[in-house]
Amino acid sequence: MHQTRIPCLQMRGGTSKGAYFLAEDLPADPALRDQVLLAVMGSPDARQIDGIGGADSLTSKVAIVQLSQRADADVDYLFAQVVVDEPRVDYGQNCGNILAGVGPFAIERGLVPVVGEETAVRIFMENTGQIAVAHVPTPDGQVRYDGDTQIDGVPGSAAPLVIEFEDVAGSSCGALLPTGNALDRIDGIELTCIDNGMPVILLRAEDFDLSGYELPAALNDNSELKARLESIRLKAGPLMKLGDVRQRTVPKMCLIAAPRAGGALNTRTFIPHRCHASIGVFGAVSAASACLVEGSVTAGLAVTGKGDLRRLSVEHPTGEFTVELRLQDGQLAGCGLVRTARLLFDGFVCIPGAVWSGCVQLGRTRSGHVRSGHTENTP
Repeated sequence: MHQTRIPCLQMRGGTSKGAYFLAEDLPADPALRDQVLLAVMGSPDARQIDGIGGADSLTSKVAIVQLSQRADADVDYLFAQVVVDEPRVDYGQNCGNILAGVGPFAIERGLVPVVGEETAVRIFMENTGQIAVAHVPTPDGQVRYDGDTQIDGVPGSAAPLVIEFEDVAGSSCGALLPTGNALDRIDGIELTCIDNGMPVILLRAEDFDLSGYELPAALNDNSELKARLESIRLKAGPLMKLGDVRQRTVPKMCLIAAPRAGGALNTRTFIPHRCHASIGVFGAVSAASACLVEGSVTAGLAVTGKGDLRRLSVEHPTGEFTVELRLQDGQLAGCGLVRTARLLFDGFVCIPGAVWSGCVQLGRTRSGHVRSGHTENTP
């Protein structure tokens, strides 16, 4: 059986890396699509040696994009987390890092025309039903990737890409505070359950006899800590309206401590079982939002500033992530952040024909760019 070639862009979005596909280039049947994505990434295998995944959850991600039929969006974006060492694809969350590449991808594939020095791409996030607007730099009629903006966790610099969100509160759990409380107690530990784009459980590191400034490797080697966090996570899942979360990557677990580099809060985030070298986009938004919730577990630790527009720096093991939060009448009304993205590869990813023989014919994108599709038994 020959290989099946599928058009694909590989992009770095924020501090993640993923494969970006047009929805029409993948199977319409969800179960078959999952098998294709597993083959693309090389899962299940700890090394993902037979695919393009990077043996890390941060590099085993997929964006599936198509023209939107909605009046308030240009494209629809479905995020897929391909689990590295299990034959499973998780659609239960957004990914704000991979989101950073969706606007550039939509322009590269001709789904959205360039309109000037900056092109706004309205993105409907299918996983949670929210709208994001990506402001993509497009001088000279094309996406600009080079620039002088630096984000922690990514070497060098790139062009700034601003993403705005109007309302992501309760995107997965139905409410900013899914349990209805600013402070809960599980297994004798005080915590705050919050969802402002990502379901997160914040817990004070000191309550686990930790400083909160440990390196990720040390936390990952702490089997007792991870067992305690997982016990809390499993009990919190139903309380957060997420149900049984044993097979889910949410909620994330976030140990917090007082900032020590001029930020608002120091964090160590588990996603959900390994400590992240940095912090996810929506994880940072949720953690920052908790700082503004009266009576949350961040009380006495967070430095929040004043005013209706707050820029909160969330510290993590490899730097910081700045989140902009807008308040109206004392309530969270929106958020924004600065990311960068870079196109890494434009071509075809190959999978065994036995997984899927393919069905896309040769055609053109809306911009007129020739896009070679794949057919049965493509050599």
